[in-house]
Amino acid sequence: MRVLVVGGGPTGLTLGIDLARRGVQVRIVDKAERFFEGSRGDGIQPRTLEVFDDLGVLDAVRETGAAQAVIRVRLDGRPAGERWMTEPREPRPDVPHPNPWVLGQSQLEAILRARLAEFGVRVELGTELVGLEQDEDGVTARLSTGETGRFDHLVGADGGASFVRKAVGVAFPGTTDETYRVLVGDVATPDLDPATGHWFASAANPVAGVILTPLPGTGLFQYATPLGEGDDASLEAMQAALDRFAAGVRLTGRGWSTVWRPNVRLAEHYRVGRVFLAGDAAHVHPPTGGQGMNTGVQDAYNLGWKLASGSALDSYETERRGVAARVLGVSTGLLRKYAEGHEDAFRRGEEGFGLDITYRGPDTVGHRVSGDRAPDAPVRTGEGKRIRLFDLFRGPHFTRLTFGGGAPGTGDGAAHDGAAHDERAFTVLGPGEMPSGGHGGDDGRYVVDAEGHAHAAYAASPGDSFLVRPDGYLA
Repeated sequence: MRVLVVGGGPTGLTLGIDLARRGVQVRIVDKAERFFEGSRGDGIQPRTLEVFDDLGVLDAVRETGAAQAVIRVRLDGRPAGERWMTEPREPRPDVPHPNPWVLGQSQLEAILRARLAEFGVRVELGTELVGLEQDEDGVTARLSTGETGRFDHLVGADGGASFVRKAVGVAFPGTTDETYRVLVGDVATPDLDPATGHWFASAANPVAGVILTPLPGTGLFQYATPLGEGDDASLEAMQAALDRFAAGVRLTGRGWSTVWRPNVRLAEHYRVGRVFLAGDAAHVHPPTGGQGMNTGVQDAYNLGWKLASGSALDSYETERRGVAARVLGVSTGLLRKYAEGHEDAFRRGEEGFGLDITYRGPDTVGHRVSGDRAPDAPVRTGEGKRIRLFDLFRGPHFTRLTFGGGAPGTGDGAAHDGAAHDERAFTVLGPGEMPSGGHGGDDGRYVVDAEGHAHAAYAASPGDSFLVRPDGYLA
């Protein structure tokens, strides 16, 4: 199978890694002449951290980034306490990554490209898709290099102005508010503690102030403030806005910057024949809530195993478009609070973590109130080695967990959605339980839930069986 991915941002890179590890021949092209440099989407949500764990990049993400920093507030030049965008939470057995992680987007993309290179795939810069035609058997893509290629599927991960979306005639309804603008950019300042965030504003209207949050590993801050009429994205404009609230704090350099306008859009379809849309090509979010990049990564994670197996392709639009519509509602609600001057517009709750996504109806047997995500939990192998359920799920296979002493099936060639799939089967034993035959662990298909965490996370009784999809959701 051959797949062309158009767009080398986080969405396209995630999809490329997922396809390549499944043995799919994948190409990623991007019309940009050089890789993006800047923070842009710098917040990685808990569910996305779990995706990165499965894809083999979590250690690098953690090493390069940092936890969200507390924000020191100064109103009218006086200290006014501290704020968290997200209240820190302790890890739980079923939620090992409970807090968002901060990492500039260009740093994240470099990590993903390095992982992709391990599969022999690189992003082809300066290569623009200029035309496509499809038929029942495949997609013909014409590139700016003069090459014409034939692919089984094509995925547009080419941003809000997506050429792919326009080429297949998918409408992109929504709104853009030209009357409200926010200046966002990366800045250097020697006058602020780089370990914390800083919020400078007036007590009468705190939201109209300037917020600077640290960007790990760069020595820079991400700067954000509402723009007045006639202001631009220059360093001088940034300094002038800051001077209104924090005289004496110097900005000594500027990297990436942009003037952001509220833009909320959702594609009418995610699939047209053999062409798919993902990330900003399918949905554009306000930055409030930190959801755009995360939703795109999870689009790719949902689509990868389906493309590789050739099954459940129709469910991609059904599952992911519904999630995007819900997330857009959350982000837009926070944006409305921000525009109206509510201080709590910067606070983010668990609804943005991505852990409560559900792909099934509420009356489905085995439905979990917190969503369909298959939880993690610590267990032991039959030989006593400590592992986690996520260790069993990691990889491109389905995983069946059966709770109780019965022997697990082999699972080879198990059917799902009408197609055969590789399925790994495990029996999860409780304290004091023995597998059938009185011994276990020899074939690695028994694990012991000595602390009861796995049973609790799955609300499982003896004999219950759960099938976990390759993207970590319950089938």
